[in-house]
Amino acid sequence: MLSYMRRNRSLVVGLCLILLILLFAGLGRLLWDTSLAAPLSAPPNRPPSWEHPLGTDRQGRDLLAVMIVGTPLTLYIGLLAGFIGVAIGTVLALTGAYYGGVVDSLIRGVVDVGLTIPTLLVLILLAVSVRSSLSVSQMALVVASLSWLWPTRTIRSQVLSIKERAYIQVARLSGASNRQIIFFEIMPNLLPYLAATFVGAVGAAILASIGLEVIGLGPIEANTLGMTIYWVTYYAALLHGMWWWFMPPVVIIIMVFVGLFSISAGLDELANPRTRRTV
Repeated sequence: MLSYMRRNRSLVVGLCLILLILLFAGLGRLLWDTSLAAPLSAPPNRPPSWEHPLGTDRQGRDLLAVMIVGTPLTLYIGLLAGFIGVAIGTVLALTGAYYGGVVDSLIRGVVDVGLTIPTLLVLILLAVSVRSSLSVSQMALVVASLSWLWPTRTIRSQVLSIKERAYIQVARLSGASNRQIIFFEIMPNLLPYLAATFVGAVGAAILASIGLEVIGLGPIEANTLGMTIYWVTYYAALLHGMWWWFMPPVVIIIMVFVGLFSISAGLDELANPRTRRTV
């Protein structure tokens, strides 16, 4: 494993970046007073100093505390929405691709129609309908409402390929039931691809949630990275030269996406023997 990790640099870089972000959020709660993330808990509009290393915003919040509190919330939205999307997509893809027939045609038709609908427009309508009581978990559910479409299509194509392989035919001839073939033959060979799909779904969910939050459709009371950028635009921090307000969330978001992209590329190399490095 260590030898392979040295060859798969994308996976190593991605894991290191995500681990660094998690350590920042985890150790930050132990080493810094996160109660300063509440409004009016610090002097407003202060540039970085020893007392406030990332400065404060116009609402009187310490931005280091906001980043420590908001980073896990943004990751939570992405993980929950990505997990729900991949779970639903896996069930639909396995059911449709393995059994075929009318069920497969129906699932394929729904997915094809769903992918033609502007995703952001639907998410905006959903967010607006529940905005008055929107929480972080509800935000994740809003994003997850359409996050299963693309995983269903991609996982289905993999299942169609796997079920025609020789060892699946041998399992059928040996008397294995459909359930046994799915769980003991198809799923183990599908796991590396599911992991890569999950990472991609998490990245897409984080991007969608940030997009909704930036236009003011997120959980207003939550200190997520997207809501921090929303307050940056609301108070015109860029025009007032308050660089310390918008730089921290942007840097963390870039690190998150670079880390997720690197992990996805590394897992894709792991799942695809044709791209796997041997030296």
